[in-house]
Amino acid sequence: MKSVKDIDVTSKKVFVRVDYNVPVDENLNITDDNRILATLDLISYLVEQNAKIILASHMGRPNGKKDPKFSLAQVGKRLSDLIDKPVLFADDCIGEKVSKTVSQLGNGQILLLENLRFHNEEKENDEVFSKKLADLCDVYVNNAFAVSHRDQASVTGIPKFVQQSAAGFLLEKEVQSYYDSVENPEKPLVAIIGGAKVSGKLAALENMLKFVDKLIIGGAMANTFLKSQGVDTKGSLIEEDLLQTAAGIVNNAKEKGVDLLLPLDLICADKFDKDARVKEVLIDQIPDKWMALDIGPKTALRYARAIEDAKTIVWNGPMGVFEMEKFISGTQTIADAIADSSAFSIVGGGDTGLAAKKCHVADKVSYVSTGGGAFLHLMEGKKLPGVVALE
Repeated sequence: MKSVKDIDVTSKKVFVRVDYNVPVDENLNITDDNRILATLDLISYLVEQNAKIILASHMGRPNGKKDPKFSLAQVGKRLSDLIDKPVLFADDCIGEKVSKTVSQLGNGQILLLENLRFHNEEKENDEVFSKKLADLCDVYVNNAFAVSHRDQASVTGIPKFVQQSAAGFLLEKEVQSYYDSVENPEKPLVAIIGGAKVSGKLAALENMLKFVDKLIIGGAMANTFLKSQGVDTKGSLIEEDLLQTAAGIVNNAKEKGVDLLLPLDLICADKFDKDARVKEVLIDQIPDKWMALDIGPKTALRYARAIEDAKTIVWNGPMGVFEMEKFISGTQTIADAIADSSAFSIVGGGDTGLAAKKCHVADKVSYVSTGGGAFLHLMEGKKLPGVVALE
């Protein structure tokens, strides 16, 4: 994978795929600009190199239609404020008007294109659309790790039509962090896997057994594992069709000498609600029709102790419904333990990144990934299409 630093970008039109899919409130004000901040080092570098910079991103799911709710106009304003430099904004990402604006860009100038997903052709990886985007530039740079598991026009389509393609700083950093934590980790390596469903992380769980020394299971997915071991999980969320698979993973871990940890106790509730009645119970004491919504304190303490001697920690998925205060304590205990450890720790993006932020440890771990889906894709042992396209 070639780095942008390996290419002479002076006076060249450089198309940078960024991920500016930021959250906004009902007044379209940006509520979290971390994804914009993550691109500033690359933008500064390109400005210093006198490149002509074309930024492109998607935002939300506009389903191929122009929708003011999903316009990147606000992003352009925030970016301009952050770099204290004008950012031009195009009201589309292809077309004569856009081509003309690009042709008039001066060295060091920045243009942000409108939402790529206002065109269905983006998600469809349409060749004609890819070529139109490619025609805007001399060099293509992928700096959007979070979408690099997608086979889409701005990710894998453009490189086919551009002479020079490279990775941006963020993509390089993400891939290196994954390599350091999973492919070539300092041992012992402990993986903490949580979240709602086994199905979403099945391939990752199976692949991680090749690398890890300890595998810690939490979140609603732990219910399926517990039931596969004969525990009556009552009204808890489980995946009946994956009980055998879960049992197979437990057996596979034993065969490989991997220490697989499941909950000993749970925080359960009479309903899925922030105002639910709550009980702390051992795994075989869940009341009828109640559901497990967090790991219990004994489990949290056991998990925290299990990572004390880790040299590398990979965390993907919360331990419970952390969005509700009554069910955040398990995730909080694990987050604190990771933050307090001296291990190299990488936090998968998406919900895990949000959990790390809510638990106030995002700045205390080694690295928080910007892409949940892309991170999981790597954990499954697959190559990222967006990275392959650069090779």
